[in-house]
Amino acid sequence: MRSICLTLPTNRPCPDTIAALGAEAAYAADHFGVEVHLLVLDSCPPPVHAAHAEAVRRLPAHPRITAHHLDEAAQRDFLARVTAHSGSAKPDLLLDLMLPDGLSYGACTDRAFLIAAALGCESVHRRDSDSRYQSLDGATVFPVHHELLSLGRRAADALPDVTESALPVSLLDRPVAMVGSSFVGELSVDVGRIRDADPGAYHDVVSLWAPEHWSAERKRELVEESFRGAGTAPFEADHSLLALVDPMRVDMCNIAFHGDTVSERVPLPPARDTIGSDYFLIHLVHDARLPGVLHNRNIVNYHTGERRTGPGFLAYQMRFAKFLLSMLHFHFVYDRMAEAGDTLLDGHGRARPLAVAALARESTGLDLAENARRLDALDTAYRRLGGPYADVAGLLAGRRERLLDEARDDMADFALLTEAWEGLVAAARTTPLVLTPGRPQ
Repeated sequence: MRSICLTLPTNRPCPDTIAALGAEAAYAADHFGVEVHLLVLDSCPPPVHAAHAEAVRRLPAHPRITAHHLDEAAQRDFLARVTAHSGSAKPDLLLDLMLPDGLSYGACTDRAFLIAAALGCESVHRRDSDSRYQSLDGATVFPVHHELLSLGRRAADALPDVTESALPVSLLDRPVAMVGSSFVGELSVDVGRIRDADPGAYHDVVSLWAPEHWSAERKRELVEESFRGAGTAPFEADHSLLALVDPMRVDMCNIAFHGDTVSERVPLPPARDTIGSDYFLIHLVHDARLPGVLHNRNIVNYHTGERRTGPGFLAYQMRFAKFLLSMLHFHFVYDRMAEAGDTLLDGHGRARPLAVAALARESTGLDLAENARRLDALDTAYRRLGGPYADVAGLLAGRRERLLDEARDDMADFALLTEAWEGLVAAARTTPLVLTPGRPQ
């Protein structure tokens, strides 16, 4: 029986989201006959973790659904055994990259990829704790519907189950590597208040994630499109497109990857405290010319309060600044991947990790002057906004050299993890998720 991993990484209270995820798991099991491993990766403090444990216990029993609720101690135990058996010369460093002392959007999903391999799952389906599902005529609209219709199938075989296709005929023999959609509701990055307070400052800030050499018009178009997802229109009827999916059209709160083609081959960048570090595979799928399906079962995005006041605000804005600095390196890699195209794949149509790692490592040699100018522009815009944004500018100024170095070093870490990834996945496949007494490691 086909097994899938439906996962929710979280560092905030979300018992209602866990209940909704359980309903999506039941939909998948009942409508597609799959075995579902519902995986909650919980980085919350003990009282919140306890509330989540209760939400997991309350999920209705189902013969083809197994729930796994792992706190960071349990995750660390599993990862320590995986890294020890991976054959890597740097198991402790790999463990720190995948479970760092700090927030990492990429690393939490990498942990899900490895746990899915340990559980024998063919695919990973990711949702976020600050989002919820839409409904139509009283029925919840679950993205897993489109994901299971196409993911992993030969693109030619998936054709009858999509609304339309824009995929070149020459690619129809390749597997569908990714199925995804976007979101409706609030901006995916919490910068709406900048836009409302000062549209000019908003343009100056958001345009910093474009390559510096882009024209003013191209940057303006990017700013208009950025972080908006699918807008605000509610779901009315299904539509799906088989294509080389534009990375701007999908979001990591609403995504599924085929393991053997993508997520068991290349990890996500484990950069700490960096928004957007988990979007890399979406670009890899597109640039390697792997088929994907874009559907319209968009998830509703909202922002929780902790990122809008006090220390939470400062931490979030620093993560956004690190995202802007990361783009110097990511744009370089994306451009090179687009040039490489089919050569990013092996003879079986699977992503080649060493090809990706080489590009990531090459990007660490870039001149950091462009990023220094990014920080200058961000400082000017935030001081112009004043108030708490001026406080952010002060933090950025005090950490300037460290931030420049971290953006470069994060890519070196990504290259190292990518080089080790196949060994980690192979070790995960033979590593029990929870070590039972008397069972050897």
